[in-house]
Amino acid sequence: MRKMLVVFPVLLGACSTAPAPAETPVHGETPGHTCRQDGTDQFVGQTRSDAVGAQIKQVSHAAVLRWAPPGIMLTMDFRADRVTVWLDAADKITKIRCG
Repeated sequence: MRKMLVVFPVLLGACSTAPAPAETPVHGETPGHTCRQDGTDQFVGQTRSDAVGAQIKQVSHAAVLRWAPPGIMLTMDFRADRVTVWLDAADKITKIRCG
């Protein structure tokens, strides 16, 4: 019985939940990041690369970059913090949109 009294508080502690962070992100939004399409047309026609992707994220202020090669299915959910980059068969950028 005495062992149970020692173990019981430890077990209850394992059931507790961690406090929520001060700024809980909402689905589809990363605090401080809202995609803006202005200025992204300069990348149309360029070849896909990590460097170009990083530049697109910087110019658009997006937190998430999604590549869309031909024939791939994309989710229809809207994310204010995401930029989607469509590619052709040669990995050239054809279109850039937020969401």
